[in-house]
Amino acid sequence: MFPGRLVRISLAVIVCFFWRVVVAQDHAASKPYTWKNVQIVGGGFVDGIIFHPKEKGLRYARTDIGGAYRWNDNDKRWEPLLDWVPYSDLNWMGVESIAVDPSDPDRVYLACGTYTNANAPNGAILRSHDRGRTFEHTNVPFKFGANETGRGNGERLAVDPNNGSMLYLGTREAGLWASSDAAATWRRVESFPDVTEPPDTTTEGNEWVRAQQRGAGIVFVIFDPASGSRGGGSSTIYVGVSLLGRQNLFRSVDAGKSWQPVPGQPVQYRPHRAALASDGSLYIAYGTLPGPWRMSDGAVWKFSTTTGQWTDVTPEKPEAGAKGFGYVGVSVDARNPQVIIASTFDRWHSGRGNDDIFRSTDSGKTWRPVFGGGGTLDASLAPYVADTPLHWMFDIEIDPFDSDHAIFTTGYGGWETFDLTDMDRLRPTKWSVMSRGIEEAVALDLFSPPAGAPLISAIGDYGGFVHWSLDEPAPEHSSQPPLFGNTNGIACAENKPGVIVRVGRASIHHPGKNIGYSLDGGKTWQPTASMPQPDSALGHIAVSADGATWVWAPERSPVYLTRDRGASWTAAQGIPANTRVIADRRNPQKFYGLDLFSGKLFVSADGGATFSTQPFTLPGGLPRAAREFGERGDDRGGQDRIYSTPGRERDLWIASFDGLFHSTDGSTFVGLANVQQIHAFGFGKAAPGADFPALYLVGTVDGTRGIFRSDNIARSWVRINDVQHQWGLILHVTGDPKLYGRVYVGTHGRGVVYGDPMKP
Repeated sequence: MFPGRLVRISLAVIVCFFWRVVVAQDHAASKPYTWKNVQIVGGGFVDGIIFHPKEKGLRYARTDIGGAYRWNDNDKRWEPLLDWVPYSDLNWMGVESIAVDPSDPDRVYLACGTYTNANAPNGAILRSHDRGRTFEHTNVPFKFGANETGRGNGERLAVDPNNGSMLYLGTREAGLWASSDAAATWRRVESFPDVTEPPDTTTEGNEWVRAQQRGAGIVFVIFDPASGSRGGGSSTIYVGVSLLGRQNLFRSVDAGKSWQPVPGQPVQYRPHRAALASDGSLYIAYGTLPGPWRMSDGAVWKFSTTTGQWTDVTPEKPEAGAKGFGYVGVSVDARNPQVIIASTFDRWHSGRGNDDIFRSTDSGKTWRPVFGGGGTLDASLAPYVADTPLHWMFDIEIDPFDSDHAIFTTGYGGWETFDLTDMDRLRPTKWSVMSRGIEEAVALDLFSPPAGAPLISAIGDYGGFVHWSLDEPAPEHSSQPPLFGNTNGIACAENKPGVIVRVGRASIHHPGKNIGYSLDGGKTWQPTASMPQPDSALGHIAVSADGATWVWAPERSPVYLTRDRGASWTAAQGIPANTRVIADRRNPQKFYGLDLFSGKLFVSADGGATFSTQPFTLPGGLPRAAREFGERGDDRGGQDRIYSTPGRERDLWIASFDGLFHSTDGSTFVGLANVQQIHAFGFGKAAPGADFPALYLVGTVDGTRGIFRSDNIARSWVRINDVQHQWGLILHVTGDPKLYGRVYVGTHGRGVVYGDPMKP
């Protein structure tokens, strides 16, 4: 029986599907490939680390959009667990919470779902009995928000350490839920208090701004293992809710039958994370907002579960007149309940940098700063992270088997130390990148030049890289100067590939121009002398085949060109604003733009100075523009675009979301009947004996979803991925013009992967 007063949801409402991830039979022609990540290392927000409390070396990591990982203690790297997720379930790539079963190290549970907006699907609970090698899942009638505010809070999902069949799950908007059959079915806990947060009507600004000010629902569930016996279950459970100005910590002492707020609790903050020490002390990190957006205040408090006493043990308060900050992570040493570590959020301190970690060896009476005390950071495993300050340290954990080993997470992966107790001897600790194996970047463009580096990538948040080696991170950090936050577009001169131009937006930490170029194939970079307008940014870039002309269509801007490497810019004539332009891959005077939904092709024969409009039609008629986001794929992807064939003049392809079309004369397009849907498109080196580049496509061919290659101008296709390599959402694909068969795939949250034909 379920403990507590629970409401049972019928299967007709919950729609529980049980599904096992296994290799299925491919129905389209296929070619086996081997797949590996291009090494960036980290690249996104790792927002949770979960150590198994009973098995040494077993731990998991969750990310906001890039799936989950398990640590391989033999290879000393993280292994992805969700690469099999298909496009139809891409929502699962956001992992809201992970729970391990303390009584069974083989069992692990994932709460998956990326957004809670009206268009987002409901979430799912994935459960595994083999440490994430295979999963079954249960759909649930509510949504998760793994990429929303409070995503670094947690853990929302927990397994009773005294009864592995019993789980509790806190949600953002649907209250508290429970399962008594190891997560196969779920019921809402009706006895839990109503913690609904009323809509914010006071904050000025748009809905996005208001969303940042709201709480994140139930943010952690903690069982007290001392309150029960093995097999009988735990009677005491703590639940933290992201509420401000009202009770936000609740407790049940009768195994979930009834719940009461914990008396005397601080309510001037929202709880983020909590840790229960073996001596009965519950430590909670607080902030005024759930994060990761700026908060004005925060604290660390200790609650004695035996005496009921609350104590403020905050390591450091903001300086007088300084910007406020909060606390987000807290952890207790399983081997010594008096040792606690806590992390700050958005802390600015005169003379000592910004965020820091504090450590106490006397239950919070006194604290020492880790980095303020001389702690050092070694970025050699991911050199680009040295360009970004410590931030978003929402989870910090001490290895339950090693008091010297601690990990904390950041917006680009995380760090770890193996000498934490050196602080007891007043020695500085040494931290290194902990993210080897984790690849969470979002690829906004990919380019494999005709000569030189294998790949150049455009990456969200961290600029992009020249990948001279695919299996080692770029030693030159990201492509700079200028140092970009987002890089949106890359292009090079087809006949002079040393000339490469990239556009995006400069990093907020390193302001500068929003365009940069290289004249030596990406070895060195520099900004242009000017931009078309002071605020020109993002958008797309095209470079003529001889490298003499660059055409830039910045976001929400007219199209501009330069013939002097950005010393001056001229507005292009005859082409609408916001039109992406590409260069002919052979004739340096020709450029093309496309208005797919109006049936207009814009062609320049004078190096981008002026464009003429050429109407065109497509077999079956023109497609209809999307009425809402996602209706025609992700608008950052490679669909609904025009492409120019390498080495051929006026040889164009339209990769429409709902079909592929080819023109050999730059005006008449023929449809390829076997292609039903496209998310990405690109070219690679021709097959041996062929005189036309290989084509690569992500989408649906002959009714089969996958990644495809054609060696015969799209007359036939072979699928080159399999059901274990799908990566949810793929935005871009390109082949390598220097090596037949090699392909680069740009994912949304699993970085960049490259594939090679499997050797016989």
